[in-house]
Amino acid sequence: MKPILDWVSAILILLILFPLILFIALILFVHFRRNPFFVQKRIGKSERAFRLIKFRSMREDELESSTTRIGRFIRATSLDELPQLINVLKFEMSLVGPRPLLEEYLPYYNEKEKLRHTVRPGITGLAQVNGRNSIDWGERMNYDISYAKEVSFLLDLRIIVRTFGQLTQLDKTTYKKGSTIKFSEYAKNR
Repeated sequence: MKPILDWVSAILILLILFPLILFIALILFVHFRRNPFFVQKRIGKSERAFRLIKFRSMREDELESSTTRIGRFIRATSLDELPQLINVLKFEMSLVGPRPLLEEYLPYYNEKEKLRHTVRPGITGLAQVNGRNSIDWGERMNYDISYAKEVSFLLDLRIIVRTFGQLTQLDKTTYKKGSTIKFSEYAKNR
């Protein structure tokens, strides 16, 4: 039932927000002078790779640099996540679930952490509504594992309500070089 509800919800959200999505795409196309979308391989359910779609927030010629001013704004408001509704339509993602992480992290998961791949990754999730980038990897993994074990319609509904509440506040997390550590670094030092 969940994939069908996700698909129908994604269609409705895309229809409602289409003017906003088009406006953001045009602004980013002009700003970056290139494709406004950023596509990156991520890992989903059953450890299958897929191509995650986001709005671009960084210049490609910069190595691990901070985002542009417009990029920081779309990240802080989570508008960069809107194109992931396409991933939901392709049944690669869900509206709610653990955030999909990079393929390079696969060798670093312990057996318990691999449980996060028993469900589809989500645009929002339990870790996002409980601190997002301000919590460490250990806490994020615990929230992801908890979600995978307890997934239900009511839990998804609570997460979605909390997500909408958080969208009214800007994410104050910085995106500067070295401001966060990769999961692989965390895993090596645990």
